[in-house]
Amino acid sequence: MIALSLAEIAAVVGGQTYDIPDPSAKVTGPVVRDSREVVPGSLFVAFAGERVDGHDFAAAVVEAGAAAVLASRPVGVPAIVVDDVQAALGALARHVVTKLGATLVALTGSAGKTSTKDLIAQVLRRKAPTVFTPGSLNNEIGLPLTALSATEETQFLVLEMGARGIGHIRYLADLTPPRIGLVLNVGTAHIGEFGGREQIAQAKGELVESLPAAADGGAAILNADDPLVRAMASRTKAKVVLFGESGEADVRAENVRLTDSGQPSFSLHTPSGCSDVTMRLYGEHHVSNALAAAAVAHELGMSVTEIATALSEAGSLSRWRMEVTERPDGVTIVNDAYNANPESMRAALRALAAMGTGRRTWAVLGKMAELGDEALAEHDAVGRLAVRLNVGKLVAVGGREASWLQLGAYNEGSWGEESVHVSDAQAAVDLLRSELRPGDVVLVKASRSVGLESVAQALLATGAEGEVAAR
Repeated sequence: MIALSLAEIAAVVGGQTYDIPDPSAKVTGPVVRDSREVVPGSLFVAFAGERVDGHDFAAAVVEAGAAAVLASRPVGVPAIVVDDVQAALGALARHVVTKLGATLVALTGSAGKTSTKDLIAQVLRRKAPTVFTPGSLNNEIGLPLTALSATEETQFLVLEMGARGIGHIRYLADLTPPRIGLVLNVGTAHIGEFGGREQIAQAKGELVESLPAAADGGAAILNADDPLVRAMASRTKAKVVLFGESGEADVRAENVRLTDSGQPSFSLHTPSGCSDVTMRLYGEHHVSNALAAAAVAHELGMSVTEIATALSEAGSLSRWRMEVTERPDGVTIVNDAYNANPESMRAALRALAAMGTGRRTWAVLGKMAELGDEALAEHDAVGRLAVRLNVGKLVAVGGREASWLQLGAYNEGSWGEESVHVSDAQAAVDLLRSELRPGDVVLVKASRSVGLESVAQALLATGAEGEVAAR
């Protein structure tokens, strides 16, 4: 964070200082909520959770070097006390980004946010110092913490914004006002909470409504291939830039194809020229993500050659998202277990089919959460797609929703040989350990709550007598 005195911070957040011998002392380190991340000069934010109360760590963090604690009550060590710690954190983030003068890029969408954010960051940091959301910390706590990690040298701040209801993105955009806003897609993730895709579109479109006018540098980057996203052009005063495979897109892909290993290759076209891209990431769905990143970078003045080179060299920065690892015995494990929704499930299955050309493929799948009334139909459809893509065997893991996956496969034509339903992750591991053979490709994917990453980790540990080589 940019250096601020404790007195300045107290004034910004409307707090009172307690047990602070020198209010002019400055916070020179990061703002953190995890006591294990404290370094000298930090500001520790004490949240009172259901199981852990950050106030209980106040003495320890100050002993470890924290300059003070942002708290909701006095804690016996230097503290700035406020009525609402979350609101104070947001106010501090708003103050800091206003002082920074960095260009803020915000993005949202039903699927692909984290992968796209990582791509944008890897492209932009070739141009100038860039700070971006780590992992998926895209809510009302994670977003301001990311913004506060920027320093005086930061020129680009790339922020992922998530939403579980109307008004959430509006709130986040008010904390960290973006100049460039990107909307990837409107899918069915969290449809059970929103009530329908139109409501999701209403929520995601709050981002483009928050942008400054075109005359003031505002730019809305919209997916030309998604009608609900494209319609958001009418909701913004910012300049509209379209990306996609549509011929009407300002930034588009032509000649899209997959390499033998399942990595996308295409010709990138921008208003300033074209260049070829071959990605290190796996799956055709990354083409849209790459185009979104390219549109942002082009708007910020990068050449098409610079953008294409950066996209071709970019890797995965966030764990458990199409992590491809080959065991010493030739079995390939694709760990995409961080989260799942119908769109990302379909994309992952198509990537598996491409990667598994000439090899035996396994799809180890679990529940997709928060689908509401659409849950049965969506799980059934994913099971059917696995069969249509000729996946060698579907292993559906877990309870009711997993049984719907398996039933979809069965009704599509998989009568027991190509699909199986197992009770839990350990049962899946036991099955795979007994049946995998060299050359097989295994995809592991489910919503985060299912915890299927344990299957991928167990399979990687199996037979790893030598060092496992991650690609």
